[in-house]
Amino acid sequence: MFGTRILTRFLMRRFLAGVGLVMLVVCGIIFAITFVERLPSNPTIVAAVSESWMRLLEYVPMFLPLAVFMGTLLAYYNLLRASESVIVSSAGASPYQVARPFLVGAAAIGFFATMVVNPYSVRLSTRNITTDHLKLVDGAIWLRETGDDGFLTMRARTMRRDNNNLVFGNATILIQDREFHLTRRVVADSVTLGDGTFDSNRAVVCDSDGILRTDTWHYETRLSPQTILDRYLQPDQISFWALPSFIQKMRAVGVPVRGHLVQLWTLVFLPLTLIAMTVLGAAFSQTRQRRNFSFGAKFGIGIITCFALYFTINMFNALGANGTLPPMLAIIAPPLIIIAAAGAFIASFDTI
Repeated sequence: MFGTRILTRFLMRRFLAGVGLVMLVVCGIIFAITFVERLPSNPTIVAAVSESWMRLLEYVPMFLPLAVFMGTLLAYYNLLRASESVIVSSAGASPYQVARPFLVGAAAIGFFATMVVNPYSVRLSTRNITTDHLKLVDGAIWLRETGDDGFLTMRARTMRRDNNNLVFGNATILIQDREFHLTRRVVADSVTLGDGTFDSNRAVVCDSDGILRTDTWHYETRLSPQTILDRYLQPDQISFWALPSFIQKMRAVGVPVRGHLVQLWTLVFLPLTLIAMTVLGAAFSQTRQRRNFSFGAKFGIGIITCFALYFTINMFNALGANGTLPPMLAIIAPPLIIIAAAGAFIASFDTI
């Protein structure tokens, strides 16, 4: 039992070292490219670094399965190169026993990414929300509110977050009575939505008589910044912990939530996806050669296979988002297929 624990910790360290090295290289490349792109549009280097860090965290779910797969290959290659795999096999460990610490490590990485990295990334990205984060209609922000006295419709070209307020730029607002007659038209370069009010320091207002005036404008509303963000934020801009309640709220008002369900199940089953990529990496690492192991060739074939699987997973996600497949089935089917195929290959490969 004591020897098994030592072996498990040793293999776990090898796996985490391999994944960590791959993540460090990939994150460094992405961060450097993003920093160079963002530097001209930021006033200071600190602001460029902050935005590059935020963008990097948004990319983590995209390249994490690939990093786990490459880290698994690297860990197995290091075991073989140092002849440690021979010692492990001589101790009576089967390929499944060798892969078990890798699978536990992959699941732990998945849980950490879902429960910690995703909420932290969302909190950073929504702190300074811009139009780039929103799902627009015809390239603009559209708001509509039904009140006791009539209707308000607003079209804005941009939107940004200012502390607890939302600031809309290049906005046109139409106010109608209960009979849909236009009673007021407001055009403003900037409109601020606070806690229950629209405000503009300088707006051009046209009333029902066609009289124009430039004045401050104030309008009571039941809208709030949070309700606007709930309506326009994309599924990946909502924290894992907030998604279940958000989905229930959107269902209650009749808003389609298939995309949000796909995002929820993607995060829930991210550990399973990483386990599948680890099993796939273990399958590609099986060899009878003790020396002159063609790591480069297998690594290249594995990367090509991994990208093919990445597009296949995205295809399943699209089928779940458009309603062709149930969202949960669309997310869980690819990793289960990968585990079954890779596990069958490992079972048929005699490494001793």
